[in-house]
Amino acid sequence: MITKRINTILEKCKIIGKEGRPSHFSYDYNNSALSMYNDLPHYKKLALSMAYAIKNQDVWCYDYDNLGGRIFYNNEKEVEEFSSDLDYVTMALTNLKQDIPSFDELVDYELISCLTNGKDLWCNGHISWNYDYILKYGVVGLKNKYLNALSNPKDDKAKEFYEGVVILLDSMLEFNDKHILEYEKLGNNELARRMSIVPRYPAKSFIEAVQSFYMQHIVVMRENPFGGNSPGRLDYYLWPYLKRDLNKNIITMDEAKEIIDELFLRIDERLYNYDNWTEAIVVGGSKSDGKSAVNPLTYLMVESIMDLNIIHPAVYIRVPKDYDDNLINLCSRYLRCGNNRAQLLNDEAIIKSLIKSGVALDDAYNYACGGCMEIGIQGKCADFLYGGFQNIPKILELMITGGYSLHNKKKLDFFTGSGLVNYKSFDDFYHDFLDVVKKYVDYSLLELETYSKLAEVNRPSYLLSSMIDNCFERGRNLNDGGAKYKLFGSTPMGLPNVIDSLYAIKYAVFDKKICSACELVDAMHNNYIGYDDLKYKLKSILKYGMDNDAVDSFASIVMGDIADIYCEYNAKDGGRGMPVILTFIHGPAASSILGASASGLRSCSSVAQGITPLSYAMKYGITAAINSCSKMPFDKFFGGASTMWDLEPMFANSHLLNVIVKSFIDKGLQIFQGNMTSVDELIKALDNPEEYPNLFVRVGGYSARFINLNKDLQYEIINRYRHGK
Repeated sequence: MITKRINTILEKCKIIGKEGRPSHFSYDYNNSALSMYNDLPHYKKLALSMAYAIKNQDVWCYDYDNLGGRIFYNNEKEVEEFSSDLDYVTMALTNLKQDIPSFDELVDYELISCLTNGKDLWCNGHISWNYDYILKYGVVGLKNKYLNALSNPKDDKAKEFYEGVVILLDSMLEFNDKHILEYEKLGNNELARRMSIVPRYPAKSFIEAVQSFYMQHIVVMRENPFGGNSPGRLDYYLWPYLKRDLNKNIITMDEAKEIIDELFLRIDERLYNYDNWTEAIVVGGSKSDGKSAVNPLTYLMVESIMDLNIIHPAVYIRVPKDYDDNLINLCSRYLRCGNNRAQLLNDEAIIKSLIKSGVALDDAYNYACGGCMEIGIQGKCADFLYGGFQNIPKILELMITGGYSLHNKKKLDFFTGSGLVNYKSFDDFYHDFLDVVKKYVDYSLLELETYSKLAEVNRPSYLLSSMIDNCFERGRNLNDGGAKYKLFGSTPMGLPNVIDSLYAIKYAVFDKKICSACELVDAMHNNYIGYDDLKYKLKSILKYGMDNDAVDSFASIVMGDIADIYCEYNAKDGGRGMPVILTFIHGPAASSILGASASGLRSCSSVAQGITPLSYAMKYGITAAINSCSKMPFDKFFGGASTMWDLEPMFANSHLLNVIVKSFIDKGLQIFQGNMTSVDELIKALDNPEEYPNLFVRVGGYSARFINLNKDLQYEIINRYRHGK
């Protein structure tokens, strides 16, 4: 339950969130970079321009605040990329079009992703950082560390980095201190007093720790305003402060709940108009010794997001190996009553994959999600952790047809494959298919590498880097070799579609001789019109998701081989590739360019969500589908592999959800997502949107208001398979 005060703030935050507030931040940054500091060295121009824009932001204070600090993105939903005369986006595109043959055509057919809309990037971010540095040492303590390093830097680049950090830390304090004067004018002397202590000095209490966290968070989000830059393990880092206060009878759990409620409302207020923006808080999970890190604050934060019924922040639950029934009950209640916002992460499966990938044991236990579900290590990763996808079913289609695109009936000159009819064995066809997938995956990861290389100089991210491990020791920003882990993550989309088609080719063309390669290709060219018998036979072949060992063993090989392609990518600067398996918002667009499939599906059939079996393959129920998924090589999916389980609400009672969640965790799957809203209610919302302003749906890694989604996504969600009696 929420208090009367929080309910009042909730209504005010809705109004402020809808209205927004004017922002001149981008103008200040670009104008200062172009004028005041243009004659200075490049690194210093960037640092001083960012500092100028941060400390000159407008201050928004209200008499009901118990937490101080607000920033707003402008009403046109612009996310400032701060490129202006430093337009490395354009520079990167120019380089990529020189390095990647037929770049534009590859993007058009989704064989690689274009990570920019021509103006800004959508692959920045997706990380969390060690804000506990500021909780423990304060801005002054962190600044002194960098001042000391400036007296004896390892080289000139380190000196520039340390100086940039000091400039930006000072700007955070100046922005913070503007609030003190405003709150004193409002008569809110207690908040003014608190802000004079934190984040300048170490936090000593729970409310101080929350205030310190929040001020650094909004300032870092100004410097790096990207969806997916997130708090990470907030309950883990704040619990010691709350535990100490509870032991001293300084605070009650009800009072702590009100503080967290206000924090969440403040985050939602800033992002109210951004349904496709995700800042993830990951609660629960494990300590570095493998034991459960679940604590009372874990439960409190989940209760808060359910009570408030807001989109932001995203709150995900990490389920440790030694979970208990109370946590499972919380998970199932969140799934059932959380308005489709819940996401569960299986610690044992994810940590195992991270360790196998080379992540240190202690680091693996400290993983978090930046945004949708992409896995990163809190405070230790560079921030091109996820970007882009490859439409793997489209690549397979072109392999089958010899480069003929079925959806627009066009021969693609850049595609050199000879077509299925020229292969005498499935193994040869499959081997060449993997080679083609590797070619386009390497191109896609080269995109991320190219942007990262330019960001080293043009987006040094001094504040963010000051809270990323190894940046201080190495004297480099997070993208310039400072971060401990430099990972380039991208998505092989439509793997279940590809598995069903490859298995059908192997079974029908090569093993059982149900049809020839020529007959199959002809049927696909004609979208199976006039080929009903063949279509029926192909659809009758067992599919991934039916808990058949032969099919699932085949599926595991395919998924493992494709994951290996990402894992084996090595960037020139030491960065590595990483498979991040989700579908996000790309499903409708990806399916719209697909022709008929070798599995018997007609053109434009849906692309699967993550590694979830396709709807027509789940006719044996959710247990069989989970069993099939459990046989996949999760130890190779260290960037995370999502599954989507939509259930009919009458079917999803608490007992059944407990059983499903336990089965999911115990069988070793990684990430559980899903919707619990009936199709009837979604259709009503489609027809009468004004009556459903707060109907949230799980899109694919994030939740959004159903009425704000485009029609293609709305219909994709409506048409997903609903598990029920």
